[in-house]
Amino acid sequence: MTARTSLPSWQALKQHAGVMKKQHMKDLFNENPQRFDEFSLKLPAFLFDYSKNLITTETMQGLFALARDCKLEQWREKMFTGARINTTEDRSVLHVALRDRSNTPLIVDGEDVPAKVQSALLQIKDFTERVRTGRWLGYSGKRITDVVNIGVGGSNLGPQMVTEGLKHYSDQSVRVHYVSNVDGTQIADVLRPLDPEKTLFIISSKTFTTTETMTNAQTAMKWLVASAFDENAIAKHFVAVSSNKVNACDFGIKEENIFDMWDWVGGRFSLWSAIGLPIALDLGYEKFIELLEGAFEIDQHFRNAPLEENAPVIMALLSLWNCTFLGSQSQAILPYDQPLHKLTAYLQQAEMESNGKSVNWQGEDVDYATVPSIWGEIGINGQHAFYQYLHQSNNVVPADFIGSVASVTPVQGHHDTLMANFFAQTEALMGGVNEQQVREDLKAKGRTQEYIDKVAPHKVHKGNRPTNTILMNRISPRSLGSLIALYEHKIFTQGILLQICSFDQWGVELGKGLANKIYSELSTDQLNGKHDSSTNNLIAYYKTIKSTNKR
Repeated sequence: MTARTSLPSWQALKQHAGVMKKQHMKDLFNENPQRFDEFSLKLPAFLFDYSKNLITTETMQGLFALARDCKLEQWREKMFTGARINTTEDRSVLHVALRDRSNTPLIVDGEDVPAKVQSALLQIKDFTERVRTGRWLGYSGKRITDVVNIGVGGSNLGPQMVTEGLKHYSDQSVRVHYVSNVDGTQIADVLRPLDPEKTLFIISSKTFTTTETMTNAQTAMKWLVASAFDENAIAKHFVAVSSNKVNACDFGIKEENIFDMWDWVGGRFSLWSAIGLPIALDLGYEKFIELLEGAFEIDQHFRNAPLEENAPVIMALLSLWNCTFLGSQSQAILPYDQPLHKLTAYLQQAEMESNGKSVNWQGEDVDYATVPSIWGEIGINGQHAFYQYLHQSNNVVPADFIGSVASVTPVQGHHDTLMANFFAQTEALMGGVNEQQVREDLKAKGRTQEYIDKVAPHKVHKGNRPTNTILMNRISPRSLGSLIALYEHKIFTQGILLQICSFDQWGVELGKGLANKIYSELSTDQLNGKHDSSTNNLIAYYKTIKSTNKR
């Protein structure tokens, strides 16, 4: 396999980056009045403006050439048709099949994938309607009022982000809660106000062996049985989303209440599957389908639009340009929409767990930066926290600004104030203000020369900070589905461009394996001493204090 760095298009971009580092976006806007028209796209769910990046027509042509040299279009088709592009685990990558609304036939390894998906959707529909209408009863004959989703990672972040993002569309037929942290404080806080007779648990674990999830599941089960005085109550208060039916049944869950997970759906791309049960329970099945339809709309765009007009492709190319060629080490996700307050955390996992790798498809070390670290916060809160860093730090942090034309909760005067900041920040990050402008402004305000000389250097903003703007009409199940799918396909494209295996997560496994070994040391008097001196002493200190506290 040809190394990416040996491609002529890669080398051309490397040389071009040296030229562009001497350019300023403000000058590029002055030179090209049509810059916005050239570097923006209008899709049904949102406007995507990428003109405030350090790019020219030549830059984009070079990036599209690289995408074609990497055979992106062929890899894209492999994903949609079920090829085993998850090579390290020998699996297909078919989260797109979960929301395919076209009824296109797809046979993978002799299995009718659309038929499996349709069967799962019917099961979700039946289950959610029974719970929401009060036909699913607990052990004492009472209707379910609260649902607790127990999962971690993709089994938690996706559903929670969506239900938080769409809570204004919920009719509150049931209240949905989430437990992901093995810190007992979280599950204790969630369960404390709930009534066991009216609470239903969803255990979301592909393997039904995940330590954190199963620890929380056991605690929930004991809480329930302590109320019911009958282990048979488990069957009426627990369902599972898992590919391990044996373990789920052994736990006490009825087989008909186990929802399938397939090996061609990765955890961080699984909210479209039965992992999305909390979404369907909270919003209703019809709105869950609207979420899928919004994602399908972007799937069609990604699969069929030319690279030059393809929003996920352009986002991935810009990430590669900013990180790998221009040297930015992190990227901020900045939603200016309160319902999206969990989006940054969701995208942290989606991108960093997918492409935070350092070897290529052949297992060889790569000698270039792969993806940036992802961080951020709701816009206005961020402005009064870390935007100082974005504007004046020596580290350039590209940022995605995400907002809406209309608020889901209109309050007079608020949304225009919010969006004024939204537009102002990208303008300021792009243009900045030089020292001459600062001095002229201070002079016009009547400041003394001594004050101007002292303060002026501190008020300089160099600008030239790249941003993307995603402007939705309004947050809805459909538009949020489109937004999530946009980033999913960006992540896939990044992996192809970088020769990174995007759909495994071996980096998650090492620490978990060590934790399992250490757990036995913490719960007994044994110390095996097979750790480094720091870890040995930390464990010893923990056990000593723990023992002292028990006396």
